[in-house]
Amino acid sequence: MIQRWFPSRPSLLARDRANEGWLVGLIAVLCLLACLAAVGGVAAERAASGWTRALRTEATVQVRPRVGETGDAAAARAAETLSGLDGVQEAAVLDRAAAEALLRPWLGEAALPDLPLPYLVTVQLDRAQPASAVTLSRALAEAGLDASVDDHSLWREEVERSAGWITALALAMFAITAGAAAAAVAYATRSGLAAQAGVIEVLSLNGAAPGTIAGLFQLRYGLLAGASGAIAALVAALLILVLRILGGSEGIIPALPLAWSDIILVSPTPLVAATVALVTARVTVLRRLA
Repeated sequence: MIQRWFPSRPSLLARDRANEGWLVGLIAVLCLLACLAAVGGVAAERAASGWTRALRTEATVQVRPRVGETGDAAAARAAETLSGLDGVQEAAVLDRAAAEALLRPWLGEAALPDLPLPYLVTVQLDRAQPASAVTLSRALAEAGLDASVDDHSLWREEVERSAGWITALALAMFAITAGAAAAAVAYATRSGLAAQAGVIEVLSLNGAAPGTIAGLFQLRYGLLAGASGAIAALVAALLILVLRILGGSEGIIPALPLAWSDIILVSPTPLVAATVALVTARVTVLRRLA
């Protein structure tokens, strides 16, 4: 395979095409798993950041109408009051149709018409300087409204903790997979060098310098590992491209949103795989000759 891609320079080393094919396939699979783990870790961190950012910039207000005031009027007055505050981007009344749409998957259609629903106002806070729950509550009280503000702080910490665990597990999986891929490259390189121990001895006895011998093996196994990494990076990039196109802006799995920059993330795979093979080959050959 490598000789077909780089045919201009004949090699002094004997070739075992069958074993080299298996070697390329094995390294490519492990590098592909490492690429997918890396992309998954980045996507998990992106999703976790999105969850926590969304929670910090949203609040919900439950309005209780006073005597002589309808619930819709009280909710509209609360939305108008909050819209003028610093740190609030938008405040809107959650009408009954929208509330029923949220409850329909859980309660079904039959129970919704007779179900008493609270009067809610959804608040979008400023991302840079969001208004606090205390500020919102004080403004509502000054406007003569009986309302409760929920800034999601009760369960935001749990979500942030869960998101952190998801990110940590994804990164740990990447570290394990990348380590396994690097170990496979190193092991395959050492095994190939062990099979050609006689060639190393012959070249040494014929006066070849240790650096020259090491360079021959570095070229062979560096190209093998680099080709494997290139195959893995190409397959990973194609998968990201397909999932990104099929899933739109958030990818096909909203919990693991993909971005076009993830393709750049897998691009160093050939260089990393080739570097591991080069270092392993050089160290192994020089130790054997020593």
